[in-house]
Amino acid sequence: MYPITIPGRIITLRELRPDDAADALAIIGDDRVTQWLSFDSRDHAAAVAMIEGAVTRAQLTPRTEYYLAVADAEDRMIGFARLALTGHQAAKLGYAINADHWGHGYATDAARAITDYGFHELKLHRLTAAIGPDNAASIAVAKRLGMQYEGRLRDHVYTNHAWRDSLLYSILAPEWNAAAG
Repeated sequence: MYPITIPGRIITLRELRPDDAADALAIIGDDRVTQWLSFDSRDHAAAVAMIEGAVTRAQLTPRTEYYLAVADAEDRMIGFARLALTGHQAAKLGYAINADHWGHGYATDAARAITDYGFHELKLHRLTAAIGPDNAASIAVAKRLGMQYEGRLRDHVYTNHAWRDSLLYSILAPEWNAAAG
């Protein structure tokens, strides 16, 4: 299943492509964004490598991740959304939006679109999201999706020179379908 495009309400999810590297750097090279992610800010070479790796992995069979650009109305990458398949009908959800575009509902729309794709097209049973305890905006996105809090993962990621806990949220296919129905 390559390439794919998933329409959202206000964004479109599409495959990453090599010309997204500069836009990716504006996200993963920005400390305002990466303070909430599971890795430190990255440089241009790392942004290029991230894009190249995602493009390569997207074409594998079977596909093990859906790492997609969050594109605005002009098809410019303003973020990314990712489903990493983790086992039998399960995946981890992740997303990030360029800090200059925060507060417009893009993360919620992207997370909703990729979650719907995961449950309806990939036939997943369970999605999880591990979120930093201080990331109120991302916790709000998880709650808007109907995700339930499961617990705290202690010292879950090492980022910004320190260990950080994560709060684990999840949603199951029957819950998603009941909310959508």
